[in-house]
Amino acid sequence: MRFKDLILETYSALFSNKIRSGLTMLGVVIGISSVIVLVGIGQGATSSVASSISELGSNLILVSPGSTNFGGVRSAMGNATTLTEEDAEAIVAEVNSVSEVASVVNSRQQITYKSNNTNAQIIGTEASYASIRNIVIASGDFITTQDEKSVSKVVVIGPSIGETLFGEDVDPIGKVIKINKIQFKVTGLTQSKGGSSTDSSDYAVYVPLTTAKRYLTGRSTASISSINTKAIDEDSVALAKQEINSLLLSRHNIADSNSADFSVSTQEDLMSSLSTVTQTLTILLGAIASISLLVGGIGIMNMMLTTVTERTREIGLRKAIGAKNHDISIQFLAESVALTFISGVVGVALGLGIALAVTALGWVTSVVTWQSVVLSFGICAFVGIAFGLYPANKAAKLKPIEALRYE
Repeated sequence: MRFKDLILETYSALFSNKIRSGLTMLGVVIGISSVIVLVGIGQGATSSVASSISELGSNLILVSPGSTNFGGVRSAMGNATTLTEEDAEAIVAEVNSVSEVASVVNSRQQITYKSNNTNAQIIGTEASYASIRNIVIASGDFITTQDEKSVSKVVVIGPSIGETLFGEDVDPIGKVIKINKIQFKVTGLTQSKGGSSTDSSDYAVYVPLTTAKRYLTGRSTASISSINTKAIDEDSVALAKQEINSLLLSRHNIADSNSADFSVSTQEDLMSSLSTVTQTLTILLGAIASISLLVGGIGIMNMMLTTVTERTREIGLRKAIGAKNHDISIQFLAESVALTFISGVVGVALGLGIALAVTALGWVTSVVTWQSVVLSFGICAFVGIAFGLYPANKAAKLKPIEALRYE
């Protein structure tokens, strides 16, 4: 059979029953678009995680306290009070690969301004924190060393906190708010970094470390929540992590690093662990979407089997005038592949449209890559061939005499 004749026969067969062909294609269209959209959502989650981690700061190394052990039961990491301001000072003095260090104490408090109020993350820290965590001031000033020394009741707020308390067009600088019923003067407003999580820097409130410990956290001792450090450059991050780990093990009199009462992590560590989660999510979403594509493939096979039954006499007549098994098989396989190809084109277009729409509307972030499009088309081609082979082979194996006798 000539290629031109094959194309004409395929076109005629598919368009002779437009409604059935359209409904059969619908299953594959939904499957392809689902794969693109859901894999895009997974990729979007990975991209968002990478962006969030990069915004934490350049060459960041985070030292967190370990876990407590009470009655043989070990709590989650970060619950212990094993880090102190003296540890931070020792890092500054003895670790040459670190350029800046900032101690941090965290708490969540109710913030009020007149009749407006919100619950926010309170970060008690030092002046160097802004540089370490890439915090840019939109107006006013960040915490200063003098604020720390004088235990000043000053506060720097994130833009989302500012909008909640004062509205969009009100300059908060100089306003007095209450944190835990204690008055604080707003001296700075940070620039937005984006993100809807309440743990985002847009929802954070910064006060001097000394002020936070005296008035907000109840930490009368030298213990702190974490130590934020910055390596002198990107190449020094691994060395700085190793030196900080060795120094704190020595200071805490711990011989075995596996028994450390603290943890030292870098942005790479955070990226690695979170990327594993998001990649697993992407695979799971892709697998779920592929199930609908599989169902669409079964629909194509069902249609082709029905078509073989309906065209039994036609097959017998073709064989009687000289058509070979190969010609019959190729004809029906071509119809199956054509169905899935057209469905694939429509499905990709629909999937791209949905992905762009959900991103534009701000519901979720969907990042469609060429790999996901190629994957979708690859699966589509596999479905077309795999689910078309059986009907094609069944048609090819029909005996001419029995086919001509079929009613």
